[in-house]
Amino acid sequence: MNAGLIGVGKYVPSQIVTNKDLEARIDTTDEWIRTRTGIEERRIAEADMDTSDMAYHAAVSAIENAGLQPEDIGMILVATVTGDRPFPSVATMIQERLGARNAAAMDVSAACAGFMYGVVTAKHFVEAGTYKHVLVVGVEKLSKITDWEDRNTAVLFGDGAGAAVVSEVSEGRGILSFELGADGVGGKYLYQDKYIQMNGREVFKFAVRQMGESAVSVTEKAGLTTDDVDYLIPHQANIRIMEASRERLGLPVEKMSKTVHKYGNTSAASIPISLVDDLAEGRVKDDDIIVLVGFGGGLTWGALCIKWGK
Repeated sequence: MNAGLIGVGKYVPSQIVTNKDLEARIDTTDEWIRTRTGIEERRIAEADMDTSDMAYHAAVSAIENAGLQPEDIGMILVATVTGDRPFPSVATMIQERLGARNAAAMDVSAACAGFMYGVVTAKHFVEAGTYKHVLVVGVEKLSKITDWEDRNTAVLFGDGAGAAVVSEVSEGRGILSFELGADGVGGKYLYQDKYIQMNGREVFKFAVRQMGESAVSVTEKAGLTTDDVDYLIPHQANIRIMEASRERLGLPVEKMSKTVHKYGNTSAASIPISLVDDLAEGRVKDDDIIVLVGFGGGLTWGALCIKWGK
């Protein structure tokens, strides 16, 4: 049995905060942000919209896209570090709201790599025959843990949610290989106190190295070469980190997903949000070999090599 993604969905808030808007609040410029990060704008949730609200909307979209009903879902995994409250989990909150009465539910905490951890966990439950359909949601309301007076971090983050249903797919398709990893020694470089704290230089060095290595690793584990890769969807954190991964795979610019300019860094939500946009715009097609790769606080990382399609 092969597990793959049979349905996807996303939700992003309607409120757009541009670099120009931030110029009026903190000591920064549109040019500085764009040249160093690739970000032009980001979506910020209203005060009355919390993490579970965005997760719910993305989940509804993914379940509908998969052609399923909420009661078909056997397990819900929500990757987030910005839950509505310490407990109950966001997963149980959306289970109730969805009416997914047959689903077990829990949250996964691996920061920006959380969606990858969630999908790999779902893959094992599906391939073991434990659950037929597992819903994985990556969601963050980073605006509530961002210090909007800190010019080094305030320009980076946005809010949003992306979701996928992991289920059995046809022979030869689905998740071909994966890699998950962690280096707790680097935890001090990216963490939350009251707000997000980051040593940008150290995180950058780690990400440039690890994203490229992991992308190549999962390709090789799948028995493929980098020439076989049709498309790369990296975590949308920083355009320079993303470009380093693309160059490591030897892919042309048009074969890398880029949504960082319009959403910023949405942590666990960034890869599934990008995937939804890429599918909608025809950049990912059935039987394409795609590589998803992300990194996050912990420090954590994860990558998938997928042959797309049901």
